[in-house]
Amino acid sequence: MERRRLSDVEIDRGLSDLDGWELRGQRLHREYRFRDFPSAMTFMNTVAVEAEALDHHPNWNNVHARVEIELWTHDRGGVTEFDLELARRCARIAAILA
Repeated sequence: MERRRLSDVEIDRGLSDLDGWELRGQRLHREYRFRDFPSAMTFMNTVAVEAEALDHHPNWNNVHARVEIELWTHDRGGVTEFDLELARRCARIAAILA
């Protein structure tokens, strides 16, 4: 994967199979709601392992059973393939915990 900033068309194409994710400004955004706090923490801990493997880390916030995530590539000033890949991994992890 390259860290090239994607065009709006490329981002739209990438988001087409990512339910609940949207582009807000130059960032991907998604809010997940889990059944309880431990489930939210399990999600975050599992995503943390994936993010570390990609060397690409989310900006996120947790309140009880809710996890809000923003993804963008800081040094590119927008969305790259790394952001879409981490969003895909988040979606797979959330589906397992649902």
